[in-house]
Amino acid sequence: RIFRVEVTVVETEQDALLLENVLIKHLQPKYNIQLKDDKSYPYICIKNERFPRVFITRHREDDGSEYLGPYTSIQQTRMILDLLLSLFQIRTCNFNLSEKNISEGKFKVCLEYHLGNCKGPCAGLQSEEDYMQTIKQIRDILRGNINSVIGYLKILMAEHAERFEFEEAQKVKEKLDALQNYQSRSTVVNPKINNVDVFNLEEDEKRAYVSYLKVVNGSIIQTKVIEITKKLDELPEELLLYGIAEFRQRFKSNSKELILPFPMKVELRSEEQEELTLTVPKIGDKKKLLALAYKNAFYFKRQQNLKRADRKTQQERQFELLSQLKKDLRLKELPVHIECFDNSNFQGSYPVSSMVLFRNGKPSNQEYRRYKVQTVEGPDDFASMEEVVFRRYRRLLDENRSLPQLIIIDGGKGQLSAAVKSLKELGIDRDVAIIGIAKRLEEIFVPNDPLPLFIDKKSQSLQLIQRLRNEAHRFAITFHRGLRSKGSLKSELHDIPGIGEKTAQKLLTHFKSVDVIREATAKQLKEVVNMKQAKAIVQYFKGTED
Repeated sequence: RIFRVEVTVVETEQDALLLENVLIKHLQPKYNIQLKDDKSYPYICIKNERFPRVFITRHREDDGSEYLGPYTSIQQTRMILDLLLSLFQIRTCNFNLSEKNISEGKFKVCLEYHLGNCKGPCAGLQSEEDYMQTIKQIRDILRGNINSVIGYLKILMAEHAERFEFEEAQKVKEKLDALQNYQSRSTVVNPKINNVDVFNLEEDEKRAYVSYLKVVNGSIIQTKVIEITKKLDELPEELLLYGIAEFRQRFKSNSKELILPFPMKVELRSEEQEELTLTVPKIGDKKKLLALAYKNAFYFKRQQNLKRADRKTQQERQFELLSQLKKDLRLKELPVHIECFDNSNFQGSYPVSSMVLFRNGKPSNQEYRRYKVQTVEGPDDFASMEEVVFRRYRRLLDENRSLPQLIIIDGGKGQLSAAVKSLKELGIDRDVAIIGIAKRLEEIFVPNDPLPLFIDKKSQSLQLIQRLRNEAHRFAITFHRGLRSKGSLKSELHDIPGIGEKTAQKLLTHFKSVDVIREATAKQLKEVVNMKQAKAIVQYFKGTED
């Protein structure tokens, strides 16, 4: 069912998984079943409360809390949280640590305090300012700002080593390794960036490529790149402006903020005539989204250039193939237009012919033709070929259309001679090259030469000729079988007195087959035809009028 493939470039495999999850949930494609349920990727939540808790959740709530992630693996998320809890002493309880509750001494320290995992804010043993400084460090790590923490751990590890506390130094080293291997949250999703359009531009001398990212509720839900062919010396601002208008109209975007690679001198407005906010980020998450948009434009440009180069290579290959065919057959012109004929009949009945046409070495299906042989009785392959070739080129001459550079006849000397006879009668035998290909030994014959022309059996020239022959044979056989099928139907029903074409069709539509009609009673037949016709059918098949 695929008819188009679009590519979005992201930084890591993790980003790819996250974007896939977002797109599947948003677009609900038919064949992606695994991610259609309500299960989503996990986040690490910094709760909006006094002495915030830090925990894992799969559900984001609009309560002012900070959600960092998502992460592609719950195991990875737990590892990150365990790392944070081992590095920093924060609470894991869910008590309401209001000033009143703490001052009234409602809570006592728990085992976590005695193990050194918590500093006891519930009992007033840690100030809110000190606790929030710890939360800030955790937030920095989750956002990817881990250099300061890594530096601190390196100093701490060295201090333990100097005091010969190697076990403690090893524990710090494990934390350091875990922290260095930790990947910060994806550039694909950022909960703080909501309902914005991201645009970027890549260009070369002849074309420009404008990329677009649609970010809604912190997730990229649409990506697209368009190619613009330059007509004049358009400025980058003009090209980007065209892309912005195209994408916002195509995707019906109502975003009030546009993230752009450079400032725009013109004022942009939304459909509601509100002025849009234009952001040109220098650092941070929006800058990363801008870089991602540029990477998509650059990748798309490279892919289009490769396709153009491949098309050029295909044209070169086709030219080489036709040039080789011209050389092997000693033709005067390059055979860019080739036609091939084949006959088909069954013991002389339903004789038909086919003509297939190749342009530049490729089938031109819309120009295929098929013929019912009209003047030949019995199984006369030579006469059939003579008739069909004459009819084909008589029409081309009457319509003043171009003739082919090469005609191929499926058959040996006899069929070739019959075709040449028609070309002479039309006076074009010297204008068109013609050959015959015999099936048994794949021999190539040319007019006025009793010996076959030698062509290497492995050559591409012979393969092209065989391909034309096989295509003509397939086309003729298909047409012939269709006529035979209709003919067998006609012999069964159309010979019955009073049964014409439309009545036969009505009977077949109702009863599905001739065998069912043969066994039907007059009463059953009366549901489709009148009584006189029903009696005629019964008498024809059963020999009785009962």
